[in-house]
Amino acid sequence: MIRGIGLTRTYGTGDTAVHALRGVDVHAAPGELVVVRGRSGSGKTSLLHVLGGLEAPTSGQVLVDGADLTAMHPEQVLELRRTRIAYVFQAFGLIPVLSAAENVEVPLRVLRTDPAERDRRVAEALAAVGLERHAAQRPAELSGGQQQRVAIARALVHRPAVLLADEPTGQLDSGTAAVVMDLLVDLVHGHGVAAVVTTHDPLMAERADRLVELHSGELRDAPAA
Repeated sequence: MIRGIGLTRTYGTGDTAVHALRGVDVHAAPGELVVVRGRSGSGKTSLLHVLGGLEAPTSGQVLVDGADLTAMHPEQVLELRRTRIAYVFQAFGLIPVLSAAENVEVPLRVLRTDPAERDRRVAEALAAVGLERHAAQRPAELSGGQQQRVAIARALVHRPAVLLADEPTGQLDSGTAAVVMDLLVDLVHGHGVAAVVTTHDPLMAERADRLVELHSGELRDAPAA
């Protein structure tokens, strides 16, 4: 479903160049949760940005459903991101002045989804993350775990093929993180989404279908437990 082939990402030039990715090969199949473990500065965020079309790789290819994202015109990349790729960020990324339901419906408004269909899908997405009773509340009225669940509902409301999540439990306490991890795993398996999740959380790593490690921009299979 998503595959990165020989990905490199270099920032700057000459002696001061930073090589964030060094020939990374990574893939995730439908219904598979691939966890990329690595320390801060190992290149995890750069990898997700390249896989999701937020940044172009210095070299290499990104294939989504067989389509070469790295060969597309910027407008085609934008359309692919709107329709086929979803993001969940550590900092939630919710719009403070909007309610939970309004935050979730943003991707559908961008896609100009019919209002009745939009309302139905928003309600379904909030129910899937257990927040149907909090639809009218704004982010400041929700706990950190609830805000992350709203972010997950927003990511999945347009039924993407690929989910990219950058440290989704990084700002949560261990109990709340476990709830969010369970939710992510269930949604990935239940909806057949191909997911790549970055983390340094050992509990998140334990829930992976496949675990790989990123060291100074190089991807390796994780050692056996």
